[in-house]
Amino acid sequence: MKKLAEVLQDWEAVIGLEVHTELTTLETKMFCNCRLSHDDEPNANVCPVCLGLPGALPVPNKKAIESIVMAGLATNCQIMRHSMFYRKHYFYPDMAKNFQTTQGPVAFCMHGNLELEVRGAGAAERPDFAYTTATGEKIEQAEDGSYTVPIRILRIHMEEDAAKMVHVGGTEGRITAATESLIDYNRCGTPLIELVTEPDLRTPEEARLFMETLQQTFRTLGISDCSLEKGSMRCDGNVSLRRRGSTKLGTKTEMKNMNSFKSLHDALEYEICRQAEVLEEGGIIYQETRHWEPAHKRTVVMRVKETADDYRLFPDPDLAPFDLSDEFIAACARRIPELPRQKRDRYVADYALKQADASQIAADLASASLFEKCVELVEARAIPTVANVLVNLLPGYDVSEPQQVASLAELLYSDAITFAQAREVLDAITGTTIDPVKVVDERGMRQTTDVDALQAIVDEVLARSTDQVQQYQNGNTKVIGFLVGQCMKASKGTGNPKLFNQLLVQSLSQ
Repeated sequence: MKKLAEVLQDWEAVIGLEVHTELTTLETKMFCNCRLSHDDEPNANVCPVCLGLPGALPVPNKKAIESIVMAGLATNCQIMRHSMFYRKHYFYPDMAKNFQTTQGPVAFCMHGNLELEVRGAGAAERPDFAYTTATGEKIEQAEDGSYTVPIRILRIHMEEDAAKMVHVGGTEGRITAATESLIDYNRCGTPLIELVTEPDLRTPEEARLFMETLQQTFRTLGISDCSLEKGSMRCDGNVSLRRRGSTKLGTKTEMKNMNSFKSLHDALEYEICRQAEVLEEGGIIYQETRHWEPAHKRTVVMRVKETADDYRLFPDPDLAPFDLSDEFIAACARRIPELPRQKRDRYVADYALKQADASQIAADLASASLFEKCVELVEARAIPTVANVLVNLLPGYDVSEPQQVASLAELLYSDAITFAQAREVLDAITGTTIDPVKVVDERGMRQTTDVDALQAIVDEVLARSTDQVQQYQNGNTKVIGFLVGQCMKASKGTGNPKLFNQLLVQSLSQ
């Protein structure tokens, strides 16, 4: 099988995503007052409505409607004033009433878009000659190869989630190998929003990045925990191939079981390469649903894809149409907080952070909150050092007190300690409220910044390092690293390495 880069030279991948997100921050289900919790005893949170018993009537959850409108506004969608619910019929035990309540042709949110900023190795997945959008507009490529591409959103509609089925027996927990299947209806009726993109994505990396951006956005809105591992955010990927230059869409397949960003990328990559191999050998791609097997790194057929006609959709007679007022939509808009990209841009503009650091901090609610608190505790010039600490030092340590982080950043900014010493300090304070300054002083870790004292050490090291001095004079500037090490050794680790470097350069240049 060919590699992805080779395939995309001759074939264009056309990718669309269907992203299901449970509104996990709500207290009750979509059409009844049952508690919204999947961690309770199986079938503890059920009632006649979510079990579909005769005579039970659904009542829509207003907070769920507010959540989907916020999601639509945050993704630049048009909020449709008039819409309604439909019944989507299918016969399967995960929905006891044998139909799912969902929206029809007109959803609450229609025709939005998200811009993707594709950088690094991921940007290289697009061939150099393929920098156009799905609508034929030119994509500007930066000097480092990065690019920004708009991805259109067809719709975001509201529906209810199905029950959880546990297939017992077999090796992979799938129904085909199971000896029995158990059903937990606690999840049945959970408010679920489904976002459907246009087929605008062209590489697995763009698909991965879209999901990552969407997860950050929904978490910032506070409408879901968006956990791919727990299944509160799930993604199906539709992919087809067509020859470069062709405008006719190929036959698509749908990918299931992509419960991590890596699985999403790898499943799409495999399927693109598989379809190319089939087509190049004269075979036929069938419209089907395929299951991603991460252990074997392959997709396998699950079933032939159903069509809309199979579901016999018609308006739900038990639910009146919705007419959203301008006041309701405006109230939802006022609840939208600063989104990750806006926050990132503010950090770069106001605090002169590196864009990569600002992006990483803004993408995580806890990190952004900690950063904002630390900013109030340090002088302005040390704020980029705070970001450096959060991004490059704190991961892996149980340190979340703003004062601890601010103190550590101040120590680093003032060159009182090195980054290597900072890790020693973190080892000492992790899981405690101890001030890093106390650890540094008790252990005598402060770096000497007395220029006269350090110059004396530099002179002594240069006097006995004649070979290295000559190498430097001959143009080998890398020898400075060796000389700094000798100075640090002579000072027993108390000298400041930055100052040693500066003094060495000055002395060698005279």
